[in-house]
Amino acid sequence: MRDLLPSGRPALVLAPMQDVTDLPFMRVLSRRGAPDWFVTEYFRVHPDSVPHVYILRSINENRTGKPIFAQMIGHDLPNLIRTAKQLAALPVAGIDLNLGCPAPIVCRKNAGGGLLREPEALDRLLGALREAIPGRFTVKTRIGYADEREFPRLLEIFRSHGIDGLTIHGRTVSERYQTPIHPDCVKLAVEAMACPVIANGNVVDVSTGLSLLRQSLAAGLMIGRGAIRNPWIFSQLQAALENTPPPAPTHRDLLEYVGELYDELARETRRFLPKAHVQRMKKTLAYISHGLEGPFEYEMRRAITPDDFSRICRRHLDHDAPLPALPPEGSKLFCGFEMLK
Repeated sequence: MRDLLPSGRPALVLAPMQDVTDLPFMRVLSRRGAPDWFVTEYFRVHPDSVPHVYILRSINENRTGKPIFAQMIGHDLPNLIRTAKQLAALPVAGIDLNLGCPAPIVCRKNAGGGLLREPEALDRLLGALREAIPGRFTVKTRIGYADEREFPRLLEIFRSHGIDGLTIHGRTVSERYQTPIHPDCVKLAVEAMACPVIANGNVVDVSTGLSLLRQSLAAGLMIGRGAIRNPWIFSQLQAALENTPPPAPTHRDLLEYVGELYDELARETRRFLPKAHVQRMKKTLAYISHGLEGPFEYEMRRAITPDDFSRICRRHLDHDAPLPALPPEGSKLFCGFEMLK
């Protein structure tokens, strides 16, 4: 992965978020400043699994010009190896293993963050995958399952298998998204690993991104929720790192972003159902509307029809006031970002 790092500045990467960071989102985001590479939503792996056709489109139909890693989630080693070989035959930059998803239904199956509970089994799994994957093999992890004191043992495992990159969401699985992150754990990984280490978590604007880079010494940043809320964040960070003028989006720019995303997702929907599409958009709008002044967020939760959706967006966003740089302090969606300010 070292050869993918941009010259002269840290890497900027879009985090995978299930049912959000799909091909339409990548297209819309790229028009506002693409990251240096993408990671797909995870491919679920089990004995009967085949790579999901819709997620495959993020690879096969991606015209952003940026590399993309295919991410897997699962615990069944023969089928992880089978799927990794299938995905490696596609135009991907590498294969990534998800060890970070904190969803209880995933962890109960010993997948995602659930694998961190069994270091010996994880050690065997990573060794077998490293041997089976011919190209880049990277890992996205949390710093432990229940306690950050688990992290040094996990680092020993990661270090022993010659992985090509390690992305660290700086919380335990048990902390989910409800606490500040632990930049010191990311720094520990930077000092221990031979491969590039990417820091993830709580980056919501330029100041929090630069702070995390300073505290962790990471080779780059992976941003998820912050990029949904602010799709200009990659171009803003790049400008800050290269000392050039950053974009300064307004509410009207945000309105255009929401409209493009609505249209892109509608075009990709096999069977367009207007009310269902509004519900799909509301999942994303939860991040976008959060913290904007006025009753926009409250009204959006109650939108039912496309007319409702459009009317509410125009009423609250069709003006040229600058967007707030930060979510509100004490935010439940962006917990703990204040610690990076």
